[in-house]
Amino acid sequence: MDQTFEKRKKVILDFISDDLYVPMKIKEIAVVLQIPREQRSDLKEILDALVEEGKITLSKRGKYSKGHAVHLKGTFQANARGFGFVSPQEGGEDVFIPEQNISGAFQGDEVEYIVVSSPSGRRKEGKIVRVLSHSIVRVVGLYEKVRDFGFVRPDNQRYLKDIYIPSGKEMGAMTGHKVVVELTSYGEEHLKPEGKVTEIIGHVNDPGTDILSVVMDLGIPTEFPERVLNQAVRVGKAVSEADRAGRKDLRNWRMVTIDGEDAKDLDDAVSLTMEGENYRLGVHIADVANYVQERSALDKEAFERGTSVYLADRVIPMLPHVLSNGICSLNAGEDRLALSCIMTLSPSGEIIDHEIAETVINVDKRMSYNGVAKILSGDVSECRENEAFVPMLLRMKELSDLIRSRRGRRGSIDFDFPETKIILDGQGRPVDVRPYERNDATKIIEDFMLMANETVAEEYYWREIPFLYRTHEVPDEEKIRQLSAFVNNFGYHIHVRDEVRPGQIQKLLDKTEGTPQEAMISRLALRSMKQAKYTTENTGHFGLAAKYYTHFTSPIRRYPDLQIHRIIKENLRGRLNEERMAHYAGILPKSASQCSDRERRAEEAEREVVKMKKAEYMRDRIGEEYEGVISSVTKWGLYVELSNTVEGLVHVADMRDDHYELCEQSYELTGEHTGKTYKLGQTVRVRVTDADKLQKTVDFEII
Repeated sequence: MDQTFEKRKKVILDFISDDLYVPMKIKEIAVVLQIPREQRSDLKEILDALVEEGKITLSKRGKYSKGHAVHLKGTFQANARGFGFVSPQEGGEDVFIPEQNISGAFQGDEVEYIVVSSPSGRRKEGKIVRVLSHSIVRVVGLYEKVRDFGFVRPDNQRYLKDIYIPSGKEMGAMTGHKVVVELTSYGEEHLKPEGKVTEIIGHVNDPGTDILSVVMDLGIPTEFPERVLNQAVRVGKAVSEADRAGRKDLRNWRMVTIDGEDAKDLDDAVSLTMEGENYRLGVHIADVANYVQERSALDKEAFERGTSVYLADRVIPMLPHVLSNGICSLNAGEDRLALSCIMTLSPSGEIIDHEIAETVINVDKRMSYNGVAKILSGDVSECRENEAFVPMLLRMKELSDLIRSRRGRRGSIDFDFPETKIILDGQGRPVDVRPYERNDATKIIEDFMLMANETVAEEYYWREIPFLYRTHEVPDEEKIRQLSAFVNNFGYHIHVRDEVRPGQIQKLLDKTEGTPQEAMISRLALRSMKQAKYTTENTGHFGLAAKYYTHFTSPIRRYPDLQIHRIIKENLRGRLNEERMAHYAGILPKSASQCSDRERRAEEAEREVVKMKKAEYMRDRIGEEYEGVISSVTKWGLYVELSNTVEGLVHVADMRDDHYELCEQSYELTGEHTGKTYKLGQTVRVRVTDADKLQKTVDFEII
């Protein structure tokens, strides 16, 4: 280090450490020490170095003072562009870490850091002081052999360096293999991380290897342990006389399952009859808890998985297929054990009575959403084929409309976004990407399931029994203010006084229905919401405007549902004594956080696979032109969404007709010279310029 620099540093530090010193800005320090203007940059360099070393601190107002920088803890999140962020342990906004301040930290590390600057109105900037612990142990990537050693290029762009694989640690992998690597060292600033190959997923061009790589990178287990499979076979026996004993026998009730064409795990059946002018709605849910006993190998594995994961080419089930597609699936024409929620509703759709019971059922017919939608729209051949069920289905539609309008009056928000349907060929290549719309049949099932979930949640809330709820918090006031300011540009209003109500959001969505801004405002409203999660406290569900809500209707594919089925069954059998209540009160908080966490992981896998397949699909369409809508505006460019749900980026660097600046308040990019603006919700014509399957990105240019 330059000696004169060190001497100057000591002079400045002594000056700031003097008892008579008062906090000053850089300009004031320069005046007092008579440092000429041309040497100010040297002074800035010295002050920065002292701040980084933690010997002095810089206030939000830009004043320097004596004192050690506080060492804080957090989790490091790397960015593919080389910089990163630390999420503080005590919560609050992420701290930006420039590339030169990462100090060799690895994605996911728990780190100690200091804040080196807090510019007013901008994000805090920090420096990592040391790494406390590593959370990432396994990495998935592409193996490449070089002489007698190899490298693995991680799939996840957040792992910034290739991983060195010494000779003999490659497990026979060849160039082009997708592999799982166990890290043996995390590298340093100038050293690559090191690891050994523990699993070969397959060749990069083999069908299915791409999706399996996403699954394995997120640590989602794909195989069941032997003992779990054996246990599933042992418990999955046909329903016997002993199983039926003591249950309400509903085998002579007319009931159907309505699901997607390719579903194999049928959780729920529905029935509907009239009692005078009232409706008697039955929601019959597979009694999975009868087969998956608490603390068994099956249960531990289901708890670990938390949920089934639905991907473009496969389902990774929570329970082995022998149960999820076998004895637990409500297959037509077979006796099945169920937990039924039987509700009596008035002609206005209000619940006036209900019963929850352990039952035995036998489904009359398996139906599909598309088939039922055709019946409801009067398709002659579908109606003829299902003649016996048509009256019940028409009545179901009538009841569903009543329930839905009731929920609407209550203020429930109905976000009607099309999901993406990806059609793959035999080689796993995407041949079509299109929106998968809800129809009248999906809405019927949605309404009936919501009704059952609310009914069960309310009963168990008032029983004061330990329980798992599905809750959704009120959005942050600041987020709603931003939304309100933005929709004002289009002449819409949200009244924010004390606390926003869901009805106000729904009113906004109703007003925008059918307008060009509909999709954009819906998306922004959704982004201003919090994520729903599982909790032991019933704090209500904001989006549904429901005081009580739980997940009761999908125990084959969601652990929370299975967990509450056990509580309900023990309660029905009069076995919920103080000891059992204490037991559930003890285990439910962990269940809630585990299930919320696993749900996030499954969502991430589903999202990543969809993004990857969309990029692969668009790879064959480079040069083609499409019409799209601007779905997001950022300082680095515009995101444009096509009608098939594919989203791509028009980078500002490719907008060559002008220099564009972002206006954050109105979500607009404006050209400095031409004054041309691009704003959220605007329709634009784009050309596909690139698509990268590995990075899961699509690039457009505006025509």
